[in-house]
Amino acid sequence: MVDVPHTVKAFDDELAALQTKILRMGGIAEANVAAAVQSVIRRDRQLADRTIVADQRIDAFDGEIADLVTRMLALRQPMAQDLRMIVGALRLANDLERIGDYAKNIAKRSIAIGVSAPQQPMHAIPRMGDMVLTMIKDVLDALANRDPERARSVWARDPALDELYNSVFRELLTYMMEDPRTITACAHMLFIAKNLERIGDHATNMAETIHFAIVGARIDGERPKADVTAEMSAPGKDA
Repeated sequence: MVDVPHTVKAFDDELAALQTKILRMGGIAEANVAAAVQSVIRRDRQLADRTIVADQRIDAFDGEIADLVTRMLALRQPMAQDLRMIVGALRLANDLERIGDYAKNIAKRSIAIGVSAPQQPMHAIPRMGDMVLTMIKDVLDALANRDPERARSVWARDPALDELYNSVFRELLTYMMEDPRTITACAHMLFIAKNLERIGDHATNMAETIHFAIVGARIDGERPKADVTAEMSAPGKDA
């Protein structure tokens, strides 16, 4: 018969292993987003190709986390914060998997753009990239340090990213109207900007999940969201 202290320690080890897997998955997702943005800025085909292939590692972690969560729920019967953390891990893994997909999409678009990318709107892509990378880093730090306030700060930043996306949309639309020769390249840039905006949404989702897992309550107030005026016209989440 296994004694109680051993059982508790084994459960603690499993919880630590689960968090480690999420943080490692998040680290890969963060690196892929950074690489995807750089592949656009530098028009680097090889970097884009590596980013696309690296998405497989994120998918592998997603499966491992799902298996570990299923086993822990079946064998440990967790309660309270442990239960919130374990169930929340599934949501975090799903958000990270989607972030990886968007990074892969950006890398694919960078290949499609090639040397025809418009020069003027390019300044906004690094800015959007920096914003979403900071959000991802901070939300992973919030998980690692069990810091609900840092999670809340990520949650509060989503409107600023939406505003920047709206600005990019309007600027690219102006280019397309003034010079029809830029339509194809600008359309790809719109997809890239929309994918970055969606990455920010998933980082915000993660912030909500982490805050609830730690304190057992949702973040007060309605989720901050700028009016994404380009939502109906821009590419959707699966762009």
